[in-house]
Amino acid sequence: MLKQFLLCSLLVVVISLQCPKTFGQPAAAPAPAGPDNITKILEKAGQFSIMIKLLKTTSVGNQINSQLNDSNNGLTLFAPTDNAFGSLKAGALNSLSQEQQDELVQFHVIPMVLSASQFQTISNPLRTQAGGSGTYEFPMNLETSGNSVNISTGVNNATLGNAIFSDNQLAVYPVDQVLLPMSIFGPKPPAPAPSPVKKPKKKSSTDLSPAADNVPADTAGTIKSVTRGAVIFGLGFIGTFYL
Repeated sequence: MLKQFLLCSLLVVVISLQCPKTFGQPAAAPAPAGPDNITKILEKAGQFSIMIKLLKTTSVGNQINSQLNDSNNGLTLFAPTDNAFGSLKAGALNSLSQEQQDELVQFHVIPMVLSASQFQTISNPLRTQAGGSGTYEFPMNLETSGNSVNISTGVNNATLGNAIFSDNQLAVYPVDQVLLPMSIFGPKPPAPAPSPVKKPKKKSSTDLSPAADNVPADTAGTIKSVTRGAVIFGLGFIGTFYL
């Protein structure tokens, strides 16, 4: 009996030494979730490899992550799928300058968190991070029909899918077309009309002759005085002759 007790006690000691984290210590708390990272979110969702590449090459991905960490306003990303990019004309992206690629990606970023319910009441045109929303700039309009949300840019239309990620900082929605802004892909604004050519003013019949226009004022007065004197002298000469 004593041997059995000693063996049991020894077994308990050995087990406790082999498994120190199991006995007498609380379980470790799960690590807190880190800040949102837009590229990791898209990588996890899949089918966004081209958008991820653009976010990296333009550095807009780093900008978005910084905004999420430094601001309380939040962001919404309309992310085109790889199939959406595949529907573009061949070479469309490569023909864009670095600035235009940056504007294209920023056009898909809304500077606020938008929930699905907000699409029903949002005001158009929707402001994006690309710039102004004028006719020939970066206009974007959202229309809803039931649960369907359609986006119009003035160049093309796209349909919004269900959110693939959403929290109080960031919302990410897939779109089935790359959103093409007017500023890059649309027609250019019409050139301003040329100013009308002013016609020279016609001279009235009372205007002086061109020769008189070129005569200085003091010279013209002298001529008039000489002429008047000559007339008076002539009249006096004629009168004397007849007398």
